[in-house]
Amino acid sequence: MMPAGDYSNKSQVLLAELDSRFRVPLMSYFLRRVGDRTEAEDLTQETFVRLIGSATFERADQAHAFVFRVASNLLRDRARLAARWKKHPYTPLDFTLIDEVSREIAEDRGPERVLIGRESLAEVLAALDELGERTKSIYILFRLEGMKQKDIATLFGMGLSTVEKHVMTATVHLGKRFGPRPS
Repeated sequence: MMPAGDYSNKSQVLLAELDSRFRVPLMSYFLRRVGDRTEAEDLTQETFVRLIGSATFERADQAHAFVFRVASNLLRDRARLAARWKKHPYTPLDFTLIDEVSREIAEDRGPERVLIGRESLAEVLAALDELGERTKSIYILFRLEGMKQKDIATLFGMGLSTVEKHVMTATVHLGKRFGPRPS
């Protein structure tokens, strides 16, 4: 295994060789394709970084075809990235809307509302206790945890229709307990 200092020196020597031999041709290659000097410089540097990091590239004298293959791949990656950005364009955030929504959420989460929510949840859990542990667990996994019924069936080692019956039993029970009261 090579000491870290030797690797660094070897990389620096290789980078100097690559830079002196390929900087101008790479810059020209990238400039013709991207039309922006700054981007061409970035792509040239990225080409050198990939070459230095490559396990299959060791000497500048075997470089020409390999260098331009790496450069071509960088352009292809750049085109894919640009296509992805076109599919999912950037939309600036509306900070006014974010502030407004944040205020509304915070106002709806006052201490009184939190307390009422906790009490309501406790009442629902107490009502579910009346149905048995398995029905309660299945209902909580499905409604509160958002687990899919087929995953619950796998977890409990039962059929999907059995899980559906447990969920329905709990839903009907809670509906009777907390549903609309006749006027």
